Amino acid sequence: MKAVVIEKAVAVDQLQVQTIPDAVVKRGEILIDVKAAGLNFFDILQAQEKYQVKPPMPFVLGAEFAGVVVDVHPEAKTHYKVGDRVFGTAQGCYTERLSCHPNMALPIPDNLSFEQAAGLFITYPTSYAALAVRAKLQKDEWCLIHAAAGGVGLCAVQIAKALGAKVIATAGSADKLKVALANGADHAVNYRDKDWVAQVNKITNGHGADVVYDPVGLINDSLRCTAWCGRVLVVGFAAGTIEKIPANRVLLKNVSIVGVHWGAYAKHDMATMAEVWTRLLDMFGKGTLVPIVYERVYQGLDQVKVGLQDLASRKTFGKAVVAINPAPPSKL
Repeated sequence: MKAVVIEKAVAVDQLQVQTIPDAVVKRGEILIDVKAAGLNFFDILQAQEKYQVKPPMPFVLGAEFAGVVVDVHPEAKTHYKVGDRVFGTAQGCYTERLSCHPNMALPIPDNLSFEQAAGLFITYPTSYAALAVRAKLQKDEWCLIHAAAGGVGLCAVQIAKALGAKVIATAGSADKLKVALANGADHAVNYRDKDWVAQVNKITNGHGADVVYDPVGLINDSLRCTAWCGRVLVVGFAAGTIEKIPANRVLLKNVSIVGVHWGAYAKHDMATMAEVWTRLLDMFGKGTLVPIVYERVYQGLDQVKVGLQDLASRKTFGKAVVAINPAPPSKL
């Protein structure tokens, strides 16, 4: 079978597809015929050996998948059966097949495609946990969402609106602001404008944002347009710099700085993780949330490097996804 294999630290444009032994179901796991895989910025870092998760080389790149169960190990404790459509996470998703622990897979709602499902496992729960669990965003509150056309940002826009908030979206181009507005944002501000903070304060009539969702690294400036008793969510550092936060601004406005590390819930709080997914799957099934896939679905494993390059250069919006040709059917 084919896979994107990392044998040494490489730049994205050097990624190669190789032929590797066919995947077999591992003890206690399920075997997935991968139909689509989500593209993530951290895949670029992992290929360069700059990410905190460093699998022993050689390894297959990729962390999000959607596909069909083609085999179930006899010792697997699961309700999944051959033919079920599932999405989830595992190391090595840029491949035609993979073996996955059933706890790391979830059923694909009937109304979603493989391409939509391939990008769900990281983005939506991160944004839901941030806004609903950590910030406890309330109806009619002002919610400022940075990088609102990106993978987690667009999810945050949809979730904030579903929670009844008034959403101010920021992005770095007019096209991306249009995407955010088309997916529910009430207002849009270009964070490249020198006066973007003043624009946010004007939109809120001087009140400021009750909740700030920041996957970029714009906290210092955001504190200038955060409301009294506001909650500022530290989601990531896409801009590449980890800020030093001025504590005086935090004190004067009674602001809460709230960290969001969704992946750590698997270690520390499985109950909350399960509850988040229960709510999200219900919202997907009802159509309250509709996953947005970037307009160009990259076709085939050869296009993984192209998709990651586009992601790095910020050409994409929503979730970037690669469609993977299915492996030949298993002889079960």
